[in-house]
Amino acid sequence: MMPKTVLVTGGAGYIGSHACVELLNAGYELSVLDNFSNSEPEMLTRVKQITNRSFKTFNADLRDEKALNDLFAASRIDAVIHFAALKAVGESVLHPLKYYETNVTGTINLLKAMQKADCCKIVFSSSATVYGLNNPSPYLEDYPLNAVNPYGSTKVMAERILLDLAASDPMWSIVLLRYFNPIGAHPSGLIGEKPSGIPNNIMPYITAVASGRLPELKIFGGDYQTADGTGVRDYIHVVDIAKGHLAALEYAFLHTGAEAFNLGTGKGTSVLELVHAFEKASGRSIPYKITSRRQGDLAAYYADTNKANLHLGWQAQHSLINMCKDAWRFEQLGHWL
Repeated sequence: MMPKTVLVTGGAGYIGSHACVELLNAGYELSVLDNFSNSEPEMLTRVKQITNRSFKTFNADLRDEKALNDLFAASRIDAVIHFAALKAVGESVLHPLKYYETNVTGTINLLKAMQKADCCKIVFSSSATVYGLNNPSPYLEDYPLNAVNPYGSTKVMAERILLDLAASDPMWSIVLLRYFNPIGAHPSGLIGEKPSGIPNNIMPYITAVASGRLPELKIFGGDYQTADGTGVRDYIHVVDIAKGHLAALEYAFLHTGAEAFNLGTGKGTSVLELVHAFEKASGRSIPYKITSRRQGDLAAYYADTNKANLHLGWQAQHSLINMCKDAWRFEQLGHWL
């Protein structure tokens, strides 16, 4: 039997590149679509190096309907994993139209191209931001969705579109993955999170301080009602997230309809606990300064992962120390290659 071919949109990105590794190692054929607006082609070269496998790469944008139709016409695609999106919360507040056009219109264009090609299996990269500010932790998949920024709203809208599509046509198999706070890197040290400028996410900020590229870590808020006053999040290793996509894809090949699953560890970790774990893992001191809270930040949130454990047969495996060690290895090796 021929191996199934999966189109990965945004496959050169942080989570996308790790998912490509897991898919290739599991025997899937890949096509990767990326416009490299916030990723580097080099990451795909490293995916090939890690797996000793090759795949097709398309430099294209989801807003280009012709490019999408041409891609599906040129190759048989059995399923899609859809990562491609803009993802900075702060930028989304400043440039909402850019986010709605890329994340929502881009998703619609992709689904239309899939429909034309009779490809009706998709794993969608969603986010815990869809739960908003008013739900108690741990977050359950059936909580009401209420995003509070344009980025989160684009994820809620895309989920709604996908649910409506599944309701309209019983042939569709749709898995919505709401993940929490991915950190870490591939244990090879070759691929990891490499943002440009001052990082939006905490781990590349910590590693930049550890290596001396930034003077200190800013911690936003030290007066929350948490054990040490800093915000609590559900940090999960990016390889566990990637393996969650593999499990979701296998689920999509066996089921129709649409289902949402949380991907997290089910455990909250404070910012200071993360900093101290990184210091232990790296042997480096992380100077930090506590500043005022950011608007819209919650004191604490973390996932209920029982649904993914039960239906996907998936569970996070990596410890916080592993996450920190792998992030530091990438900072020392892969970041500079």
